[in-house]
Amino acid sequence: MRKFKLVLISICLAVLSSCSCEPEDLAKLAMSGMENLMGAGFMPSDEIRAMGNFQSMSVNLSQSTLEDSTESTIFLKLENGDPLILGNQPEILARKCAEIYLGDFEKSDNYQIITVQFIQTDPANPENIAMQEYTFEVADFIPPSN
Repeated sequence: MRKFKLVLISICLAVLSSCSCEPEDLAKLAMSGMENLMGAGFMPSDEIRAMGNFQSMSVNLSQSTLEDSTESTIFLKLENGDPLILGNQPEILARKCAEIYLGDFEKSDNYQIITVQFIQTDPANPENIAMQEYTFEVADFIPPSN
């Protein structure tokens, strides 16, 4: 992970110092570089954003070792979605978001669990946060092979 951060910082510094691009172009370049390192589909798609009208989205990948087993998890954080959409069966929305993400991310089969987090912050008090979390087995989304 440390090597990844150093490479990403180096790329960003090289790009920023060598061109006078628009900020949107720089963001697209950074995202494409991230996807090249992490695998196609790593960044959540606009389809997921539209499903809940989320203001921001992020992904964290985690591996933990407990005794003789390793557990690997994808954390899909979806922030400040439309409360009317989230209030109507959020577990179904979470499952659909997980399904879309796992279908897009080429390295999803390297992980055992996906956790979808819906995070809402109070605009008047950003320290006031509500979170709903739904966890699914990645294997449940992989079609059976014939």
